[in-house]
Amino acid sequence: MTSRQPVGRAPSMVDVAQVAGVSHQTVSRVLNAPDAVRPETRERVEQAMRGLGYRRNSTARALKTRQTGLIGVVSPGDSTFGPSRMTMAIEEAARETGYATALSVVREPGPKTVDDALEFFLDRGIDGIVVIAPVVAMVEAARQISRSVPVVVLASVAEPSAEMQVVGIDQIEGARRAVRHLHRSGRRRIAHVCGPEDYLDAQGRIVGWREELQDAGLPVAPLARAGGWAAADGHAAARRLLAEQSAHGPAGGDLPDAVFAANDYLALGIIQAARGAGLRVPEDLAVVGFDDVDGADFFSPPLTTVRQPFEEAGAAAMAALFGGEGVDSPIQPQLVVRSSA
Repeated sequence: MTSRQPVGRAPSMVDVAQVAGVSHQTVSRVLNAPDAVRPETRERVEQAMRGLGYRRNSTARALKTRQTGLIGVVSPGDSTFGPSRMTMAIEEAARETGYATALSVVREPGPKTVDDALEFFLDRGIDGIVVIAPVVAMVEAARQISRSVPVVVLASVAEPSAEMQVVGIDQIEGARRAVRHLHRSGRRRIAHVCGPEDYLDAQGRIVGWREELQDAGLPVAPLARAGGWAAADGHAAARRLLAEQSAHGPAGGDLPDAVFAANDYLALGIIQAARGAGLRVPEDLAVVGFDDVDGADFFSPPLTTVRQPFEEAGAAAMAALFGGEGVDSPIQPQLVVRSSA
């Protein structure tokens, strides 16, 4: 085992886990419940801590002692794949550490409704709260409540504080990987069908799409706003996009030759709209989605997409809640190449 001192910052739980060859959760158990860890594993983690000079962050609000054995989870009130899969991942990670979860669904994530959900947990002496925060209102409400109880926020664009830890999946890099793949496959006009503008994930994917186009020296391509996350939204946005671009040049010369969709359901609608316009996928129009929903490999054609590591994010959220440290950098998504691109 080799110890490497991180450059320019104090070593973290992530560094310890990497050096020891274990998960975030195992490091957290060594810190908070060492008797629950096998002696040989505990020694390996402790050796990594000594080698790195690791010290627990005393300013972070971490879960110190069990009171109710219950973790609160605040989730947005929609059925889109990302938040629902993240909720499942958190529940699984909590169960592995001996905790149960209580779920509060916020259907309209404004300050008042989020505050009510968080106060509900506080009144019941919850041990800690994980907030799945797709919009800014949920992030800010979590920041306020973190003064009273340990809170971890799962959000793609949010700044941690002394009281509140943040765990996020790198939406910008995920988008960049999708566009980079399309470019390397020979595509030049790569349009984007984005999700709702108030969603942090949608904002991050727009940024990544634009940055990769710029860095690759590709021309600015159209941005179509779907307004929702459903296949019907993607279908309507793609129909508008293809109609508008066809009108700009002879023989459809301005049509995009690829579309990066902000999620897989939007991509499904885009594929159907392309076929309705007489285009072949991927020959005339390559399509890449985001999320890797269940069944994406059975789309027609099977969908190239960006897979989000929800299980890793859920485990990292629990490690942050117990150990008081978030991840030092966003968790990286994975490009999954299939026939649609």
